[in-house]
Amino acid sequence: MIGEHVIVGYTNDPGGRDALALAGAITRVTGGELTVATIYPPGSPGLAVEAQANLAHAAEELGPIPAGYLTYESRGTGRGLSVLASRIRADLIVVGSADGGQHGRITIGATSNHLLHLSSEAVMLVPARYVPVDGPERLTLAYVHRPQCDEAVERMAQAALRLGIPLRLITLDLRTEDPGKLRDDLALAVRLAWETTGIEAESEVAEGHDVTAALADVEWLPGELLICAASEDAQPHRVFLGELAMKALRASPCPVIVLPRGFA
Repeated sequence: MIGEHVIVGYTNDPGGRDALALAGAITRVTGGELTVATIYPPGSPGLAVEAQANLAHAAEELGPIPAGYLTYESRGTGRGLSVLASRIRADLIVVGSADGGQHGRITIGATSNHLLHLSSEAVMLVPARYVPVDGPERLTLAYVHRPQCDEAVERMAQAALRLGIPLRLITLDLRTEDPGKLRDDLALAVRLAWETTGIEAESEVAEGHDVTAALADVEWLPGELLICAASEDAQPHRVFLGELAMKALRASPCPVIVLPRGFA
């Protein structure tokens, strides 16, 4: 299950602190390992020292939560986090929103943009000023009838079973497709979750004239997590989001986990 080893990209700013708080909350629930990392550019001794100071701030923020702390030299923060995650065998990279975005929404910056196109690990993005609750209350998978999503149904059903929380499958009806077919596809996905784990997943069709309106049409719990599968265009074992999923990520009121293609 995701969360056995979490790496969080930490910067001493609101987005970095949001990511750190959620990463700590995740490992408290999963019992997994937590690594806090600060990336700095090569040939910058002053920034290397600043990176160490950032980790000291992170340790103060986390308090008694056990964690490892690493600085890493890389030309790009997203690239550095991805390489470091592979080296330490992390299964989830957590990053915060870029500065200047809307409160309660995810704003994609250079770091998250890189991870959303090339990461080989699952990526979690945190809305600005998000405050974690005691634990996840429900997993919601954005479902479209295609192989990557069917694989995600099985994996998320297993995760929900282990965590002891509900699984919800939602399909967006943007009034461009046959609503009957969308509901039939969703029913088959619910059946797949049942056959895989015995979980009776909730299902919902979110209607709206665009993605933002559709997501606003459904209820979101304080401890909700939204999961998106990688696009069919993704390279094997890499994250890559299609246009619709990217819009859903930006409109989500809760943290979003993006799975790499072939996630196991």
